[in-house]
Amino acid sequence: MWLPDISDGTAAVVTAASLQSTVDYIAEIQLPNGMVPWFPGGHADPWNHNEALMALSLGGRRAEAERGFEWLRSKQRPDGSWHQYYLADRVEQDKLDANCVAYVAAAVWHHWLLFEDRGFLEVMWPTVTAAIDFVLDLQTPRGEIIWARHADGTPWSFALLTGSSSMCHSLRCAIAVATTLGHSRPDWELSAGRLARVIREEPDAFAPKHRWAMDWYYPVLCGVIVGDEGRARLAERFDAFVMEGKGVRCVSDRPWVTAAETCEAMMAHLAVGEVERAHRLFEWAQTLREPDGRYWTGIVYPEEVHFPGGEQSTYTAAAVVLGADALAGASPASSLFVNHDELPALIDTHTDHEAGISRERSE
Repeated sequence: MWLPDISDGTAAVVTAASLQSTVDYIAEIQLPNGMVPWFPGGHADPWNHNEALMALSLGGRRAEAERGFEWLRSKQRPDGSWHQYYLADRVEQDKLDANCVAYVAAAVWHHWLLFEDRGFLEVMWPTVTAAIDFVLDLQTPRGEIIWARHADGTPWSFALLTGSSSMCHSLRCAIAVATTLGHSRPDWELSAGRLARVIREEPDAFAPKHRWAMDWYYPVLCGVIVGDEGRARLAERFDAFVMEGKGVRCVSDRPWVTAAETCEAMMAHLAVGEVERAHRLFEWAQTLREPDGRYWTGIVYPEEVHFPGGEQSTYTAAAVVLGADALAGASPASSLFVNHDELPALIDTHTDHEAGISRERSE
């Protein structure tokens, strides 16, 4: 296992033993069929399920993580997708969210970074291939990816910045899987480059979600906007989303702090070299921790009421574990969300884009 002690320099913010109890909570909630619901009796979605599998692996729960991958394989539709929400015995919400579908590539690559198990990678390759092909069928000529299809295959009409940023990261993970197995996927490389270009340069390509924190930090967390530009993006709206000493608001106009978004924003700051700020954010996230290792999803200030009521979610626990690993550099996968130079490079598609504009004008 790769669970670190995180200290503020004088005292432990969270210990490896405490993080182990957090991982053990995720394992406790996992169903016998491998599905990881948000909380006991709740639903699962593929994105947060994959996040939980990464945390299980970090905490020495490899068998449980691989059971979760088997659940994904068993539920994948013939078109490569998964439904939005599952209950223990049925589909709860049948739409097909492209970001949730793509994220399996990140989880599979995370598993490879930890264990270098080629057999596992080969078993999961058809699953990753089908998922990515489903996702890329939703990419527009401009480059953004429509966020979902209805269960009958009808696409929705718009793209989302957060989801497209995450899909760009997942695409790079899928390319890394392909490369490791000796498969050439130049179409995936081109699609990732086109997607990154539109995220960086054409914000109007996405539905306006400016009040949501994830639209603020996800392009940085996912390695699309990096370096000085990434630091400038985070600085621009830091005060709108961060409550000093408490954490990251999920929306800019409400005092609703969540532990998962605080840890994700922490990793975005870490990715652009703002280590001290990352440590502070991680420390603030611990205010939502319970002694048994569980984390409340969110809290409302100044009332200090938890929301949703009584929810101690597995995806929040997973975000904390992944954040701790990134902050400490504890595992071979610790750089997955914070050192994007280790993923396949994003190719420059400006020439193709400009040629496309010229053709449109001439026509």
